[in-house]
Amino acid sequence: MEDPGGAADPPGKRKMALRRCETCSEEEAKYRCPRCMKYSCSLLCVKKHKLALSCNGIRDKTAFVSVNEFTDLNLLSDYRFLEDVGRTADAAARDISVHRPTTNKFINYLRNRARRHNINLKTLPIGFTKRRENSTIFNKKEQKFYWHLKLMFPHCHAEYTLKRVPEDKTLSDILKPYIDPVESDPVVCQRLKIYTMSPQSDIQILMKIENRRQNSTRYNELDAGRSLLDNLKDKVIIEYPTLFVVLKTLKNDMVVLGQDASEPAEDSNSESSSLSSEEEGEIRESS
Repeated sequence: MEDPGGAADPPGKRKMALRRCETCSEEEAKYRCPRCMKYSCSLLCVKKHKLALSCNGIRDKTAFVSVNEFTDLNLLSDYRFLEDVGRTADAAARDISVHRPTTNKFINYLRNRARRHNINLKTLPIGFTKRRENSTIFNKKEQKFYWHLKLMFPHCHAEYTLKRVPEDKTLSDILKPYIDPVESDPVVCQRLKIYTMSPQSDIQILMKIENRRQNSTRYNELDAGRSLLDNLKDKVIIEYPTLFVVLKTLKNDMVVLGQDASEPAEDSNSESSSLSSEEEGEIRESS
């Protein structure tokens, strides 16, 4: 189609206008997903197609392109992809968490800093999985912890690992990208649908109490409105915190400390005395 001045519409735009939205099949397409190449007419249909196809909307930069279809745009894309790889490699080389020392001096420093916040941080010997994957650091300049954190959603059999979580971030803000119906990622939101559909008052955040007797597992209930640091105070942490996000309305096997009628409430630190014969702050396991 041409305008009165004789200027023709760009070929790509004309081709797009000939297609219908593949989500609602009613309106003309305005957008095309870089990932799955589906056509959409609006932001609403874009979100719907992401949920339906579990599509993240990010173009696959490594997808195969035949020689016959290879254009200057593909060449430019490959060039930028290599630039991104170079930047990522450079950032990894500068990342202090990747190259952090694993000596006793570093481990003792982390434990000492945690002790100042009334956190009993214990570490496993080098070679254990949790020791190897732990990326927790203490930023001397900012004088605060950046925690390695694991989130468990048992009702959906899902878990997510977070790195560099600042100690002053509230638990509710930490969980927003996962269970907030507005701010969560569409793919994650779909997987954790049972959580996003539940009212916030039903969400319960628990953390396992360490160093208890066998067959006596209990959990501390954390306050979503308080910071990560405040919630970790006066507790035993082995390597890094693992938080269990559960729904009060659904049955689970997690017993919250003080809510079991058959057992009086205990101090979460009372069991830690059983490890007094070991080196302070370090757990040794037999090979």
